[in-house]
Amino acid sequence: MKINELRDNMRRVDAEGEVTDISEPRSVNLRMGGQARVAEADLRDDTGTIKLSLWDDQIEMVKIGARVKVENGYTNSFRGEIRLNVGRYGKLSILE
Repeated sequence: MKINELRDNMRRVDAEGEVTDISEPRSVNLRMGGQARVAEADLRDDTGTIKLSLWDDQIEMVKIGARVKVENGYTNSFRGEIRLNVGRYGKLSILE
């Protein structure tokens, strides 16, 4: 899908684009206890830009300028912004 086609609460989303920015990772408390690190990347294609949530090991996988593909991801709205998430059943891969 193209980024401009993504809407809130979509499931089974496949999208790809270029990472143009990555925020500093921060620690968050998980609902089930424990902590995790999360960062936000700006993912851009020729139709627009969306925030991509990166968790733990995914943060080190992704660099600015990399082309990435999200398979079986989902979207949600956080602080009024639609975000793309890899989720438990999705896959994040780096394209050459």
